[in-house]
Amino acid sequence: MTGATGAIYGVRLLETLYELGVEAHLIVSRWAEATIKTETERRPEDLRALAAVVYDEEDLAAPPYSSAFETAGMIVAPCSMRTLAAVANGLSDNLIQRAADVHLKERRKLVLLVRESPLSVIHLENMLRVAKAGAVVAPPVPAFYAKLRSLDDMVDHTVGRALDQLGVEHERIRRWGERRAVLRPVDDA
Repeated sequence: MTGATGAIYGVRLLETLYELGVEAHLIVSRWAEATIKTETERRPEDLRALAAVVYDEEDLAAPPYSSAFETAGMIVAPCSMRTLAAVANGLSDNLIQRAADVHLKERRKLVLLVRESPLSVIHLENMLRVAKAGAVVAPPVPAFYAKLRSLDDMVDHTVGRALDQLGVEHERIRRWGERRAVLRPVDDA
């Protein structure tokens, strides 16, 4: 998790992985911690409890620093423009950036939930660079066909789409063409 607005995406991703019993390794930047406190009712330590392993972003000796550390993929949620720029330019100043770089060079799935609006030409060029290198750029955009009813539905849909990229089975989203269940009142008689 990086410090971009949209901490709820990282929170919900961790909650979902925890519920599904998927082993999650977590790196939270110091700015992400500030954003979590500002934007949510959660505390960073609450999120750490949902992960199987937690790494300090400054620990460049941690396992994700090495390509020998195998993963099914990596999701940066939310992904700041700073992190995007670092990944696009091969910079590895912290563990998040280095782990993303490892995923690109090893041709593993890297999903970036980039958060910014409006986008500058520099942002767009950085997105193009990482996409050409193999990353999936997935801005959190609502899917109106799903007839989402709340902010939670929108967050769940984005998280579900990110998990799809890693092949994680879940029931977080309503897929194209699926009908929404119709709830009927219970008859008291």
